[in-house]
Amino acid sequence: MQTRTLRDLTVSAEGLGCMGMSEFYGTGDQAEAERTIRRALDLGVTFLDTADMYGPFTNEILVGHAIAGRRDEVVLATKFGNQRNPDGSRLGVNGKPDYVHEACDASLQRLGVDVIDLYYQHRVDPSVPIEDTWGALRELVQAGKIRHAGISEAAPETIRRANAVQPVTAVQTEYSLWTRDPEEDGVFATCAELGIGFVAYSPIGRGFLSGEIRSIDDLDENDFRRHNPRFQGENFRKNLELVDRVREIADDKGVTPTQLALAWVMARSDRPGYPTIVPIPGTKRVRYLEENVAAAGIELTGEDLRRLDEAAPVGGTAGDRYPDMSSVHR
Repeated sequence: MQTRTLRDLTVSAEGLGCMGMSEFYGTGDQAEAERTIRRALDLGVTFLDTADMYGPFTNEILVGHAIAGRRDEVVLATKFGNQRNPDGSRLGVNGKPDYVHEACDASLQRLGVDVIDLYYQHRVDPSVPIEDTWGALRELVQAGKIRHAGISEAAPETIRRANAVQPVTAVQTEYSLWTRDPEEDGVFATCAELGIGFVAYSPIGRGFLSGEIRSIDDLDENDFRRHNPRFQGENFRKNLELVDRVREIADDKGVTPTQLALAWVMARSDRPGYPTIVPIPGTKRVRYLEENVAAAGIELTGEDLRRLDEAAPVGGTAGDRYPDMSSVHR
């Protein structure tokens, strides 16, 4: 696996999102999840992404168990700010400085590590000046508890203000063939200008771009995608048409739609006006991990990229990314 540099942090060119191993995407299997993480390390996928809210809390524990004895192979990213109770109920977004310190200490304990490589503010708290939150992150860097700081789903001006307090190493936002917002909303331009890396979550469109989801009934009853606007009603039907166009190109290329979607995201990296981009596809099974890793070796031609732009243009997806968009892009 090749590497890429997010500002001054070197990571594998493709990471692994661990969220679905514990929650949101149906029933998990901890033993298989730990095997998947260890197999990722074997294949050179060393950039692991988790958060305290996943589970809640249990995903960090799972990742900590899986990397025990292999800490020096891992670039470990986790997040704070989406505050939840142990029973899963939500307390809201919290960016207060005291909470930032408390959350970091709790994550370090659950992960079983002495330092977090990349610590993200998961969502921006509109009630707390971003300078206050990032002052706390700067203190964590100075204390040696985190090495780098990042931010998720933030607007360009917020990114600039945070970066003025403590260098922003990475911005994490949804990006894929069916979510191309950062190309148009100033996030890519801001990251490129400031030298900030970009981490693309849900690069396979929450699994939709795999082409394997043909009906809402293909999802488990407790799968959060059942409540996602893009998976509902007429939106679902229209988005299937986009997926089928992508599948046709994948078939012509002799790769899976998933691999094509990932190769496209990786091909966007370091274009003029674009930042370095690292996708973190999530999976909880070894066989899908291996499929995803193979995408790193796919070369896309100019004709491939032209066809994909036609198949999945900016704004070509039907429906919002979340049922409530009020907590993103602040």
